[in-house]
Amino acid sequence: MIAYGIILNARESNLSQILIEKGKNNIVNPRILIEKSRNSLLLYDSDDLIKSYKASLGNRPYNQKLTDVRPFTPIGKYKICSIDSSSKYHKMFRINYPNEHDAADAVKNGLISKSEYNGIVNENLKYGCTVSENYFGSELGIHGIGEYDFIFRNLPFVFNWTNGSIALSNKSIDELYSYIKIGTPVEIIE
Repeated sequence: MIAYGIILNARESNLSQILIEKGKNNIVNPRILIEKSRNSLLLYDSDDLIKSYKASLGNRPYNQKLTDVRPFTPIGKYKICSIDSSSKYHKMFRINYPNEHDAADAVKNGLISKSEYNGIVNENLKYGCTVSENYFGSELGIHGIGEYDFIFRNLPFVFNWTNGSIALSNKSIDELYSYIKIGTPVEIIE
């Protein structure tokens, strides 16, 4: 099975080749769209689709209720709020989850208090990310696979194993690392 996955991965064009084919030297306005139903991360330059990546997501079904916060991959509009090049998962682009909208929904549904909402909003304003453990869990982002990269990247199917984050192969994260910056928009849809 892994041998078949290796063959599939060998056919994949790298990001540098794709940019040359598109006549681009760089990605000026990177934007990320994550399609949960397709287990894919799409990299755009403004509205121009550049490349699609196979992604692993949270390991619960997509239609979880808000009361079942983690582990599932949330839906919403976010941004990259920090970049960690020494993550245990190789590299990590942290997203600003929970953001003000997530916290407002949780207050509305009676899941967090108004003071917890204020804490989330204040941390996002001060740091760009939440820094404290809260109702929503802890760090969430787009990251590599880490030490098990060879196995997971070469599976010919997607195995959703994360705690809500979006996982790509280490090679894919390395490709994105040159173009993604703090503030890059990230939208997650069904």
